[in-house]
Amino acid sequence: LNFTADCNAVLKALQPIFQEQGMTETVYNWEDHGYLATYIKKNGSFANLRIHPHGLVLVDLQSYNDHTKGREEVDQLLNKVEERMKELFHGNIKRVKRLPAILRGGVIDRYWPTADGRLVEYDIDEVVYDEDSPFQNIKILHSKQFGNILILSGDVNLAESDLAYTRAIMGSGKEDYTGKEVLILGGGDGGILYEIVKLKPKMVTMVEISFDEYMRKTCGDVLDNLKGECYQVLIEDCIPVLKRYAKEGRMFDYVINDLTAVPISTSPEEDSTWEFLRLILDLSMKVLKQDGKYFTQGNCINLTDALTLYEEQLSRLYCPVEFSKETVCVPSYMELY
Repeated sequence: LNFTADCNAVLKALQPIFQEQGMTETVYNWEDHGYLATYIKKNGSFANLRIHPHGLVLVDLQSYNDHTKGREEVDQLLNKVEERMKELFHGNIKRVKRLPAILRGGVIDRYWPTADGRLVEYDIDEVVYDEDSPFQNIKILHSKQFGNILILSGDVNLAESDLAYTRAIMGSGKEDYTGKEVLILGGGDGGILYEIVKLKPKMVTMVEISFDEYMRKTCGDVLDNLKGECYQVLIEDCIPVLKRYAKEGRMFDYVINDLTAVPISTSPEEDSTWEFLRLILDLSMKVLKQDGKYFTQGNCINLTDALTLYEEQLSRLYCPVEFSKETVCVPSYMELY
């Protein structure tokens, strides 16, 4: 509302709507904090009516409706509430907003957060895979728009629609991988490996603790075998591998870090996320040729503090580095990255 609410008047105006539904009413009144009225139906459905003195009126409805008729009944009740409020306050309503129903407890979970904490409802219609590995929960959910989506411990990692992500983390088509030595850290969806192999490198080594065979549009058949003509896949923790390569003097033209956003390594050096990231960066620099390039993901463009902190880590490495960054739209993330 545009003004301080007469809480009692709002309550009296809306009470008949709920009473007509045969709902039992309980009212709580706080002198300076308005009213809370709860309405309970015999079938277990209930409504909360919260009236704040400063003019905010909230109506929350919860019901178990898995049929069209039940959803129509909810819509009709909300329509009556909205119409009654408009009759009561005429032009003094500042804003009316009706949110779509959140479906809880369904077989398919369609709600996943973005990196900056916004809740997105995906058009997911099938659970393709859902298992706990020794390291994390792995889900593959099918979206009508984005194809199969890989979700690791609640974090949306990649969908079959997200070639833009893979191209960006490879240098956005500006790099020549012909005859080059490439090391991929992570990349369990197989997308980076699949795309680089097409570019005729000398050898690609991918180090991943687990990989996924359900993202066929992303990885093709490249993960059907752990070794190919110009690639090998090591099912290992990348930290011991990086240390071994550094000790052996093994060097790469490119290192591509596609590890999950939240560290899952069990190495003792992992005291914090930033120390883990610095460890990976330092070890990667030790196996990178002097003129080599290191590619990695940053973060959601809205998380400016996290991006700044990451850039600060680059000045704390054992060797000086130069860096650049690029912003891309990753379809299934529903945000710029």
